[in-house]
Amino acid sequence: MNKLILLAAALLLNMLWPSKASALVCNVSSTSVAFGSFSPLTGNTVDSTGTISISCVLLTSYTITLSPGGSGSYTLRRMANGGNFLYYNLYLDAGYNQTWGNGTGGSSTVTDSFPLRGGSRDHTVYGRIPLASQRNAMVGSYSDSITVTIFFL
Repeated sequence: MNKLILLAAALLLNMLWPSKASALVCNVSSTSVAFGSFSPLTGNTVDSTGTISISCVLLTSYTITLSPGGSGSYTLRRMANGGNFLYYNLYLDAGYNQTWGNGTGGSSTVTDSFPLRGGSRDHTVYGRIPLASQRNAMVGSYSDSITVTIFFL
């Protein structure tokens, strides 16, 4: 009888706790950080936001990293319009203090987790173009491509 109770308790715990063999089901989406068309007559900075959304069915932790884009540097990222460039950066915080990157070159990453039954999380990406030092940049539309990488832990 005691063996039967222990077996039932073990089976119940096994059903409640996801095993390592369970498939992790997550969805990831993002919205662009769109600054609009550049004009040197704009104020000292141009700010914009985007969102990285993650939803998972099971308990998991994750880390989000962003690539440096076309500049290859987290110090200042660089958007291009043909042979013209406009410098900007992406941040973790609304104060524009923590550069979002991969943890190298002075950049930081985001690490978060979901409760036992999963859920969803939105992470805001704060973008800023410092215009004070770029007043002579060409007017136009600039772009850059950033790769979002999510490591499920």
